[in-house]
Amino acid sequence: MQKLRYRLVVLFVIMSCYNLMAQSTVFKVIPLGVEGGLNESNLSAYLLGVKGQPGYIALDAGTIYSGIEKAIQTKVWQNTSVSAVLQDSIKGYCISHAHLDHVAGLIINSPNDSKKNIYAMPYCLQVLENNYFTWQSWANFGDAGSPPLLNKYHYVNLQAQQEVALAGTNMFVTPFVLSHGNNYQSTAFLVRYSNNYVLYLGDTGADTIEHSSHLKELWQYVAPLVKNQQLKAIFIEVSYTNQQPETQLFGHLTPKLLLREMQVLQGFTGNDALKKVKIIITHIKPEKNVATTIQKELMQNNMHLQFQLAQQAKPIYL
Repeated sequence: MQKLRYRLVVLFVIMSCYNLMAQSTVFKVIPLGVEGGLNESNLSAYLLGVKGQPGYIALDAGTIYSGIEKAIQTKVWQNTSVSAVLQDSIKGYCISHAHLDHVAGLIINSPNDSKKNIYAMPYCLQVLENNYFTWQSWANFGDAGSPPLLNKYHYVNLQAQQEVALAGTNMFVTPFVLSHGNNYQSTAFLVRYSNNYVLYLGDTGADTIEHSSHLKELWQYVAPLVKNQQLKAIFIEVSYTNQQPETQLFGHLTPKLLLREMQVLQGFTGNDALKKVKIIITHIKPEKNVATTIQKELMQNNMHLQFQLAQQAKPIYL
């Protein structure tokens, strides 16, 4: 009898913890692609949705079809098809910058897609309009540029630090300019649902390397959200190991540089608040042992932060 009581108490504690986690979960993220190049079936693309709601917004779109297919195979979605997820579940795209590893899936799958919005800063939309959807590179599925216009995608020109609604969802997005090497610009997206936030950064270099203050300004903006425990996660790239020469980073981060940036953010938030935010590592180059090495280098001096490497088709609950 005593053993039975003990087991019931343990079961109650486990179920209570599970229910508490379930109640505190606000966002669901399905990584369709997580790597930083080479493997065209696993490039940057993250579907962000609100728990209990069917629609997602795609944060970048390097891989779409292969990512959805793998997620269906691993039972993330059941009793559905790639086309159904593409056309019905993805309500729009937030594109950080127009490098192919962030837009290839969007372009290739556009003939089978449904009408929706592409949210991006002007420097990104201009490349889609002038270089990709041109009738020379690809049919023009946009609503601007070379005629005839197929008008499947509506370009939504974002402005830095101005929030807009994400159509088909209950979420909102605020963009921030990032520096991605050689005076090239990328974007961070701060996505809000009610009073809860997720921060997704496209490719970015460190302020010290880029001779920029973009990340510092972003950290200052989100620091109050961290302190108030409203920011659930930061998705940020670490493309290379610490062995990569700083002259050959091409606008990317290493574990050392990321930790340096997290120290800047921690300076605005205090020592403890940042420890409660999940930091999801994205865009790792797929060369042999790079992911393992990056994980070790982050843990060697991790400031007691919650680092997690994104994995394709493995949902993240926030």
